Amino acid sequence: YLKISKLALAFAIIRAKPPGKSCKEYTEHLARTVSEQDLGWKSKVAVLEAEVLRLRQELLLNKICPRFHLESGKPDDSAEALLDQECRNPMTSSSQLEDSGCDVSNDYGFDSLGVASDFHQPEHNVDTSKRWLERIPPLNLCCASKEGSLTAPVQFLQRLLEIKKLSEGGILQADFSELENDSFTICDSVSQLLDGLTVFYNSPKFSVSNFLTEAVSVLISLITDTKLSNHVLKKCFKKLEEFKKNLIQIILRNRSVNRFQALHAVSQTLVSLGRNHILKNSLISLLLSEVRQFAEQLLQGHQVQAMYDITHYENIFPLCMILEQLLQNETADSDVSSSDYDGEEKSKFLKNLDQIILHLSDEFPLFSLYLWRVNVLLNSGQIQ
Repeated sequence: YLKISKLALAFAIIRAKPPGKSCKEYTEHLARTVSEQDLGWKSKVAVLEAEVLRLRQELLLNKICPRFHLESGKPDDSAEALLDQECRNPMTSSSQLEDSGCDVSNDYGFDSLGVASDFHQPEHNVDTSKRWLERIPPLNLCCASKEGSLTAPVQFLQRLLEIKKLSEGGILQADFSELENDSFTICDSVSQLLDGLTVFYNSPKFSVSNFLTEAVSVLISLITDTKLSNHVLKKCFKKLEEFKKNLIQIILRNRSVNRFQALHAVSQTLVSLGRNHILKNSLISLLLSEVRQFAEQLLQGHQVQAMYDITHYENIFPLCMILEQLLQNETADSDVSSSDYDGEEKSKFLKNLDQIILHLSDEFPLFSLYLWRVNVLLNSGQIQ
């Protein structure tokens, strides 16, 4: 049937071909016409899907807290206000990475090998919280920028976190059992947020901005909240795992000259994700796998005196630093067990590690030192 259909289509194109055009040219013209129509419909469908999600978000928030109302306004602390600030004054609110990339500044609250200070939710007084709940700007569904793709989920999740904070303070009555009845809305919102962040980090001209920091802050607050994180992890665990893998690959594959500030920002996001012990265990396993595979490849190349990729070598160090910090936190936190990653991946990493360090220590002393420090942390956890 497929062969007959293709043959019939070929005859139809040949017979309908206008004079002066070849069959190939006419076929390409028809393909472009159909493709343009598909793109038009897809854009319309995307706008409608965004509107449906926004209405579902509004309905869910009203079910959780009946006092919640969407009204036109312009609160000072909204994601859209941050986005407007970015558009009006981009040079002061974002790092353009115009230097050589060798200097990692602390202008945006990033501490070396620490959690970004701006990733914490800001404290608001009661009056500000009430204004935030009562006056929420309409979502800009037609914005084609990367920021526009993040505005809607950031706003929704901000409201959810704020309602929870106010309910814990006794200011509002909220029923968070509704999250169980409408898991699709929060799952779609978190997925949209993760996809938007991935687009940001994949951008060749990636820069750390206030809006991006706010988006990451919302994500970290959500997964570290004792009540809301259960709903998120239950429905979005696979999406979060995919997000972590994407961030790791973004670090490894980045070949830009001015990449070090960008890699530092991505690294801090991964460290912040590790503040959730469930995500931490799987993240440690992923990092152990990547570092082990690189060490084995480096050893094989060193033994046959083959050339190695210096960029890949440089990019492996952020992963080593993330792994070391997560293991240090794991060892220091006596309440969290490391048994979840004490399995196959840890055994693979420790197998022949001493021999790898011995053979690489002369040529690659810094990398060997990191391998040794990770080895000590893994063994110290086992001793404890």
